[in-house]
Amino acid sequence: MGVIDTLKTLAYVPALLKLKKGMTPRPAEVQDSFGARVEANAENHPNADAIVFEGQRLSWFEFNALANRFANHMQAQGVNRGDVVSIMMENRIEYLALLVGLNKLGAISGLLNSNLSGNSLIHCINVTGSSKCIVGEECMTELDAIQDQLSLQAGSDFFFVKDSGDQPCPNWAQDLMSSCAEASESNPAQTGETTIGETALYIYTSGTTGLPKAAVLSNRRYLIAADMSAQAGLQCAVTDRIYLCLPLYHATGLLLGAGAAFASGASMFVRRKFSASNFLNEIREHNCSHMIYIGELCRYLTNIPEQADDANSPLHCIMGNGMRPDIWMDFKKRYGIKRICEFYGASEGNVSFANLMNKDMTVGMTSAEVALVEYDVDNDEIVTDSAGRCIPAQPGQPGLLLGKITPDTIFEGYTDAEATEKKVFRNAFADGDAWFNTGDLMRTVDVGYTLGYDHYQFVDRVGDTFRWKAENVSTNEVGEIINGFDQVKFCNVYGVEIPSTDGRAGMAALTLVDDVAELDLDRFAEFVRDKLPSYAVPVFLRIQPDIDVTGTFKMLKGDLRKQGYDIDMTEDPIFVMKNGESSYSAMDSDYLTLIRDSRAGY
Repeated sequence: MGVIDTLKTLAYVPALLKLKKGMTPRPAEVQDSFGARVEANAENHPNADAIVFEGQRLSWFEFNALANRFANHMQAQGVNRGDVVSIMMENRIEYLALLVGLNKLGAISGLLNSNLSGNSLIHCINVTGSSKCIVGEECMTELDAIQDQLSLQAGSDFFFVKDSGDQPCPNWAQDLMSSCAEASESNPAQTGETTIGETALYIYTSGTTGLPKAAVLSNRRYLIAADMSAQAGLQCAVTDRIYLCLPLYHATGLLLGAGAAFASGASMFVRRKFSASNFLNEIREHNCSHMIYIGELCRYLTNIPEQADDANSPLHCIMGNGMRPDIWMDFKKRYGIKRICEFYGASEGNVSFANLMNKDMTVGMTSAEVALVEYDVDNDEIVTDSAGRCIPAQPGQPGLLLGKITPDTIFEGYTDAEATEKKVFRNAFADGDAWFNTGDLMRTVDVGYTLGYDHYQFVDRVGDTFRWKAENVSTNEVGEIINGFDQVKFCNVYGVEIPSTDGRAGMAALTLVDDVAELDLDRFAEFVRDKLPSYAVPVFLRIQPDIDVTGTFKMLKGDLRKQGYDIDMTEDPIFVMKNGESSYSAMDSDYLTLIRDSRAGY
């Protein structure tokens, strides 16, 4: 480590000290919330931009006033502290203003994935005990199909928010924008009474079969993430602008992006969805200095044709998760990025990491007590010693990440107590201890001088979950759905690597029922596309005469993962849903070569 690099590291000391002070655990009864932060911005920076969206521009004063109208109107409709309001809407001004307005009341927002439909949508609204539901015009079709199956009253419990204006408000909902037009724009009194210990949001885990879990997110955890992002991650101020194109029903965009703006007064440029063709033009036109990313987005931007002036933009600092080491340096150089603050954490988790010192190819450090323990990937289990205790992983070697549950690092869990307990590993190193099982493999990495903090690198998901298209896919849940197809006897689902992509693509090994000689590929494809979200539909199929299981009938995945979709490693038939297609076809050597050469387009 050279003198210059050491000095660069030392330069982060003031920010880290400020962050440490801001993140020192505060008692649950302390009064603070992100609604209160927006009020402060409206008072301190009333004329500064808060949000820019599709030609609209709102100052912090105007944004706060809109949130207040929503809050005061929803209070008049019977929404009180602790009530749950489900919201289904794409990224736009009204979405953020509704979250802020409800937070001001001490109500809880249930953040529905705007891609949900059918039983999964019903489940997400019911599992939180929602008393009201707000839907954007752009999502109305899916809610219209199931609204009569909910325990909500038509006409009084549903609210419609106009978007393009092409569709009228349905007869089962109230037109929110019209009905709240005359509502007071004054700050509601409840905001000052809201505490950091109260639940602010329910953020759903990625449900692959329509059965997501609602993760509990308190004001405390929201503000810790927001302050960390604003002060030591993005390091943004009121004069900066954050480019936001990730879905705001996910924690990455909502906590790190919108949260940083709420905490610092920086403005947001908000997009409904990411667009590579518009990316740099918008960054330049709207003077965006910061951005929130996921690795898949950065990989896409790395793979598009390069232009000589790609680095010529105001963008200099980005924060997010999933940036893989194989594209890190190329992306950083190509787009002229000075600072990449990779973040690691789960919506429901009790520990998080951040690359606050701007070291390359690391998720950074954590102040929480964590442990990396030996894990048997093939048998999908933690390795223990003769006393049943966990065995620490060797330095630099992959290990399962555990986060110790303490009064300062509470595991808030889910609305489902049983699901919460399943994520807790007890008596790991001593009687009575409790640790949050992240389900992720990590390793420590040497990145030079780090002020005594260990730095970590994400390795992979383990067990019954893998990540594809920026979503977590549960192999158990996908398998249960596939087992419902009338030609399938058993199903073993796992993730396989595709070169130059992030995460793992889904693959299903199928054993057919005894009287079926050949899988009806077209009917099967139609079945899984109807029952599963697009990211959970298996890309590859393998037809096996029987499923390999352990002595306790646990399905084996190790060899299947290693063999993957390589037709030279098995005599079993292998099929693939090619990129852009909706049906399966037999894997052949030509297409296998395209995949290996990163030319298949996944």
